[in-house]
Amino acid sequence: MPAFAMLLKSYAGDLAYATRMVESFRAHNADAVHLFAVVPSGDRPLFSPLVSDDLTLIDEEELGSHLVDREVHGLRPGYINQEIVKLAWWQLGLADNLFTVDSDAQFIRPFGVSDFMHPDGSPYSILVEDRDLAVDPVYFRTYWPRRAAEHRLIWENIGVDDPVIRTCHGHTTFSRQVLESFHRDFLEPRGWSYADALEISPYEYTWYNAWLLKQSEVAVHPRDPLVKVYHHQEQYVADLALGVTLTDLARGYLAVVVNANFSRDKGMLTMPSGNAKVSALAEHLSYGETLALLQAKAANSARRLRGISPQ
Repeated sequence: MPAFAMLLKSYAGDLAYATRMVESFRAHNADAVHLFAVVPSGDRPLFSPLVSDDLTLIDEEELGSHLVDREVHGLRPGYINQEIVKLAWWQLGLADNLFTVDSDAQFIRPFGVSDFMHPDGSPYSILVEDRDLAVDPVYFRTYWPRRAAEHRLIWENIGVDDPVIRTCHGHTTFSRQVLESFHRDFLEPRGWSYADALEISPYEYTWYNAWLLKQSEVAVHPRDPLVKVYHHQEQYVADLALGVTLTDLARGYLAVVVNANFSRDKGMLTMPSGNAKVSALAEHLSYGETLALLQAKAANSARRLRGISPQ
């Protein structure tokens, strides 16, 4: 069993994204890290061309005893089952630690095991308060209050001593030892399934992180996120306006995600690889917005020519 590997949970609808992710994984995999891809058995033929020495396909039905065929917390079975796979993979004996990577991720610079594992053999854990999202008007209005309340439910059920909630949206390294302890020492004594926990709060990463902070078997080594995630279009457009490129992102991150939930109808978006600020922005502005921008630009220029400060 390897000490470290990666886990991709995908399905037919995300095949194009998963293919791009695997290509970027292979282009930047400096330490021959292995990737396990978990897909529904019916989708296996579509994903089979991706199989190689560095990628193993696994049917999600191998964890079938934990999967659901009904809505949980108002979420469709497919969404809940990908959360369950991330909490239950330890039962398959794949690795001691697995970094979970989404289909819409794209690696942008070389990575190695040391990016994910502390020298003492414990995984680095992505543990942040997400203050930037709390002040993001779009994210706050759309997601934050409910997310914060449901994270608090997890904290209360686990009984974490620290009242400050530190967790992540995804892309962290799960410890097999922590997950096994979560199942043995938390779920089983209550007679809960994974679905029961997700019915209370459907955030698998926060269940994991809360238990990580509660248990004492595995050392906790916090890190900032390794993957830059654009959660909504306004975040993405704001960085386009700043002229952020993949080269800029690679100074701070291993990978980037332009969330498929808002970008799917625009193709597989990424950040520009070079100075393409105007052309990149153009795709996200309507003709009306473009006209309004030109009018405002012209008005500001006219005011400056007359010596009037822009308003």
